[in-house]
Amino acid sequence: MAIVEANPDLGAQIVADAKEYVLYSWSVQDQIDPIAVAGAEGRHFWDYDGKRYLDFASQLVNVSIGHQHPKIIQAIKDQADQLCTIGPPMANESRSRLGRMLAEVTPGDLSVSFFTNGGAEANENAVKLARMVTGRSKIIARYRSYHGATNGAVTLTGDPRRWAVEPGMPGVVRMFDPYTYRCPAGHPDPCPVCTGAPHLEEILEYEGAHTVAAVILETVTGTNGIIPPPDGYLQAIREVCNRHGILLILDEVMAGFGRTGRWFACEHWDVVPDILTVAKGINSGYVPIGAMIARGEIVDQVRSRFFPGGLTYAGHPLACASAIASIEAFQEERVVENAAAVGGHLGESLHGLAERHPSIGDVRGLGCFWGVELVKNRETREMLVPYNASGEAAAPVARLAKAALEQGLYLMTHWNVIMVVPPLTITREEVDAGIAILDEALAITDEYVS
Repeated sequence: MAIVEANPDLGAQIVADAKEYVLYSWSVQDQIDPIAVAGAEGRHFWDYDGKRYLDFASQLVNVSIGHQHPKIIQAIKDQADQLCTIGPPMANESRSRLGRMLAEVTPGDLSVSFFTNGGAEANENAVKLARMVTGRSKIIARYRSYHGATNGAVTLTGDPRRWAVEPGMPGVVRMFDPYTYRCPAGHPDPCPVCTGAPHLEEILEYEGAHTVAAVILETVTGTNGIIPPPDGYLQAIREVCNRHGILLILDEVMAGFGRTGRWFACEHWDVVPDILTVAKGINSGYVPIGAMIARGEIVDQVRSRFFPGGLTYAGHPLACASAIASIEAFQEERVVENAAAVGGHLGESLHGLAERHPSIGDVRGLGCFWGVELVKNRETREMLVPYNASGEAAAPVARLAKAALEQGLYLMTHWNVIMVVPPLTITREEVDAGIAILDEALAITDEYVS
């Protein structure tokens, strides 16, 4: 394990320079206090003091294969020796080969990829393609979605991160999420929101189905709670889209490439979208890359037309080579199968925590993609941290995360939800180590239970 020699002075200088010279994303700049990371391997990273952290967040739910995988590193080196960069108008081996591999691993007849630098661009281009194909303008997105930070993608995003750029991209219409724990319809039986079709059909009545190009949704809601849809929901949305000639775009930037214990989350419900967007787990973030992957039948409708999209570094050879190596490693090392098996143990362990800690209101997830929702009261389901809270209102979960970090466990939290999303290569022993730290930290949130 290549742990560098401790150098606290260098770590302190790196943090000082970061605070002065770097503008940090989604942060109050005066409050940032980043960890100066000296190195990483597998499921751990460490700082310049030599302290190791178990990465229960996969950084931003993207380091799916773990840190510093030798096969991916070697592929980047080999590609750099052969061809460091070439423009998108050219053809090169790694880009073409990756396109073929994606057609092979994705479900159904998804077969043509448009490469991007990340997930936000993939979603923007998916909307662009849907509007071209249908000749319609409106896009239906959900309130608890997150689709990226670029102007169009953040407009598609339903959570408050879109507020700062509104009015944003025109033509976006909202619908509710199938969040059974906090159903906006009160979850009657049958529920119009959580069964999918009735709620969407009502929106189409108001908006005019003939004006709607696509429905875009995260197959499993990610940042905003890790919310798997109820059985039947995706199938119902797919059927409504088919009935009205509306394209279905599934955003699997976070949920794709094994995160849920299947190659793609939509495979849990046997639903194939018209367009699938991916990034993050495609190569675990080793080099920036994303893709919009469309059904061949969809792309055939625009092959004779000019497609207005693309950026200089899209489909970069180094990125494509790293993605090829990652997919091969997933297959050779049975990473998806490990995510399913160890993910089952992870889920059982989290449910065990719920039995011991009254601040846990709900545990939900698939594979290595779990959310632990914290409440003040299980009966009323009052959120421990209110929606979109910050400052003192968000202190309970912030205290938990800090306590876990001090014990060497790196967590991602969002309002009142702990996201438990370790690399898919994690072992049962590492799960147990992380759960033990989380178990201890949850005593902090239990203090707030009424």
